Amino acid sequence: METRAYLANYYEQYDEDGRLLSKHGKIEYITTMKYIEKYLKPGMRVLEIGAATGRYSHALAQKGYEVDAVELIEHNIEIFKQNTLPGEKVTITQGNAMDLSMWGDNTYDITLLLGPMYHLFTTEDKLKALSEAIRVTKKNGVVFVAYCMGDASVLSYGFIRGEIFNIIEKCMLNTETFDTFSHPWDIFELYRKEDIDQLRQHFNVTELHFVASDGYTNHMRETVDHMDERTYEMYVKYHLATCERPDMIGYSHHTLDIFKKE
Repeated sequence: METRAYLANYYEQYDEDGRLLSKHGKIEYITTMKYIEKYLKPGMRVLEIGAATGRYSHALAQKGYEVDAVELIEHNIEIFKQNTLPGEKVTITQGNAMDLSMWGDNTYDITLLLGPMYHLFTTEDKLKALSEAIRVTKKNGVVFVAYCMGDASVLSYGFIRGEIFNIIEKCMLNTETFDTFSHPWDIFELYRKEDIDQLRQHFNVTELHFVASDGYTNHMRETVDHMDERTYEMYVKYHLATCERPDMIGYSHHTLDIFKKE
């Protein structure tokens, strides 16, 4: 089965909108939007690659920005279209993050690559997706790239959920270094900070931020989901105050690499 088929099967059964609307899921959304808005200026054009059901594309379009979106999975595209409100300046095109030939060089002020790096498993494919995202971005434009982190998964899925020896038996973990190994049928590729740094170093870009998108949230999701509003507001404030601290980032399930095209 090819990677696209694995992804189609996964997303047809997964409630992506629901994930980002739960209290614990909103931490990732709130954090990502905060950093996007840091660089947005009136009249900017935005491209979202791997837009899924359009949570970010629609939010930005509703703020008045012109947004083009690319998504591979037909099921997600249908939901994206259903979620489009009258007046939104947003387009959705079926496409692959590794081939954005429909879009010209230096076209967008902000480029979002918030999903594809989760599902690419070879260095060649990862570099191609990054290269295409950077190519279509204007000089001095800003690119946002999301990653899934390995150590958070080892802790939450391996130890908390009791799957550690199952993971080892499937040869998905080095028991000396605890590096993780993924395949297309595993759906998600997992990274460490040094992996992300090595990918970025292939390009003429300047790192602006490296952010723990959800921090420790997913390790305590039930606690977060049951917080009263006052406590939740304080938790969000705490998370946003600490999400760039190097000593806090490693346990995050998702990270956001933000850099400027030179």
